[in-house]
Amino acid sequence: MIEKLIYLESVDLIEFLGVKNVKLEILRNKFPKLRIVARGDWLKAMGDAEEVAAFEEKVHLLIDHYNEYNVLSEHSIVEIIDSGIAGKKKEVDDVILYGVNGKPIRGRTPNQQLFVKEYDKNDLILAIGPAGSGKTYTAIALAVRALKRREVRRIILSRPAVEAGEKLGFLPGDMKEKIDPYLQPLYDALQDMIPSAKLKDYMENGTIQIAPLAYMRGRTLNEAFVILDEAQNTTANQIKMFLTRMGQSTKYVVTGDITQIDLPKTSMSGLVQAMKILKNVKGIKTIQFTVKDIVRHPLVQRIVEAYDKHWQKTLEE
Repeated sequence: MIEKLIYLESVDLIEFLGVKNVKLEILRNKFPKLRIVARGDWLKAMGDAEEVAAFEEKVHLLIDHYNEYNVLSEHSIVEIIDSGIAGKKKEVDDVILYGVNGKPIRGRTPNQQLFVKEYDKNDLILAIGPAGSGKTYTAIALAVRALKRREVRRIILSRPAVEAGEKLGFLPGDMKEKIDPYLQPLYDALQDMIPSAKLKDYMENGTIQIAPLAYMRGRTLNEAFVILDEAQNTTANQIKMFLTRMGQSTKYVVTGDITQIDLPKTSMSGLVQAMKILKNVKGIKTIQFTVKDIVRHPLVQRIVEAYDKHWQKTLEE
């Protein structure tokens, strides 16, 4: 008789083992010759070496299934144990990943789909467009997918804190608490894609990091997926400093809406300047989102169009 410990890495234990361990009972029924015990994040199996090895193989298949779809049904458990293969979700190839509760997340507009396509070809994407066009949400989805596929070791989120003049030291709390209000849209997207328990673990162990621009200088960001959101509110020096932090095996996405620049009138937007300077640089792609990409309430598209017409009329006058 041997004993084997299996670490249930980054899974939601209630989803994986079931309420009152009902899914664990399925495992026990499928391996009646083993003694199987759940202790915290570990499963312990005791019994014949060959039987324990078979159990370990099946558990890792279950973990892989959960990590891909964020759900593990009782039917999937039986199917994986019996055949070694779980039934795949009947979705087309444009699914980026499966979010919380198995929700498929995909590019919903031509420009969002172009974003996904160009990500594979370029290490730096400039995603420019109006509010609600899905540029940040798509970037987060690509980042989470890269993390799941182990293409990167961490996700780094950054956003200029224009209202605080980047002098975050005057705000109460630690670094995370200082920058949290500015990063809430990114958190909202992450919560759609990563179960809450796993997201909390990622935040605590540094797999997902908050990196205000004020603290980026001097760093080299290796093996990371880095997102700079609301980049229209960076200065020329800030965005140059940010872009030159890129290290080996790293992907960058810079998002912004150049119609919503909150900088003082005397300051030029670093994003606007970067778009011009980097226009023809190999490995960099700019995706221009439009009002047709807006996937929020239908009124949002009409509001953006109305403002665009107003500003165009003002310029002509």
